[in-house]
Amino acid sequence: MVIIQRLLVAIGLIAAATAFTVPTAHAQPAATKVENTIEIRCAFTILRQSSDWYFPAGNPKALLWLQHGFASANDSVDETARKFSAQGFLVFAPTLPTANIFGCTVENLANNTDFLHNVADLFGKSADPGDKLGRSFADAKKKAGRPDLALPNAKVFAGHSAAGEAVPYVTQVLREDYAAAFGSVRGLILFDPVKSFLGNNLSSSLNHLSNTTLPILAVSAPPYGCNRNGNGTEELIEQISRPFLGVRLTSGSHIDVEASSAPAPDKINCGTPQAKNVSALHTLATAWAGDFVTGSATADYYPGGTYYEAQRSAGIIQTLP
Repeated sequence: MVIIQRLLVAIGLIAAATAFTVPTAHAQPAATKVENTIEIRCAFTILRQSSDWYFPAGNPKALLWLQHGFASANDSVDETARKFSAQGFLVFAPTLPTANIFGCTVENLANNTDFLHNVADLFGKSADPGDKLGRSFADAKKKAGRPDLALPNAKVFAGHSAAGEAVPYVTQVLREDYAAAFGSVRGLILFDPVKSFLGNNLSSSLNHLSNTTLPILAVSAPPYGCNRNGNGTEELIEQISRPFLGVRLTSGSHIDVEASSAPAPDKINCGTPQAKNVSALHTLATAWAGDFVTGSATADYYPGGTYYEAQRSAGIIQTLP
């Protein structure tokens, strides 16, 4: 990845010339959240799934697809969606099924590849206002009182847990079948990705994407039962050979991305997210996503940068692997 390679070469000079200060947090305007539905093909049927849209105060810098994980729903990523929207992203957060007789699920339980092709189709045809994503957006912007807003061309994809597998797979489908749409994807963020028990969706898609310059970064928790002993993060490390792949939260929980939106069963099963980990996850992920869109690398949020090194010195993060 050219951006990160250049950063790592120059970062020592930047760090030496910069006072060791943690960036000051600034109040951000609240997002406008709209709830509606999105149509997704499933075998010979059409699913009408819950979809949440989060509108930033001004013109959005990009569309950010934020996908929840296994046995969850879009409400579980509400806080993180609002953080991205406060940084200027138009956030699209759909609910994808956990169980479906036709295999139309976020995790690969019974060969979900056809379904993920249909999810890719949403973004592959996003330039058509009359297609599925365009219709959902048109309804949402009307409800939000933003009728003149255009759907951004630039896209960032982010997925948690099982969606940390689904998102790279969908991205690789775009690369194969929708070249123009793939060209609009600026980067991927994987929140503690988990590899499915079945199939090779994650390894195959990451292997193919490793041949591109598309940024792919992760925020992971230590290996334990809830992330299947970190199998998704290990797959990322094995398949993507780049100078920087993201961070591990040293005392993190699998559901840190759910933050205060985490349902009680998730906290009971996987551990309640700690404020210090949630803060680091939000700060790094929103900064990286912004850099994906601008094609830059803000030094504070990578190895050698002031914020990054403060978090590492405090024992909050470790650099992958």
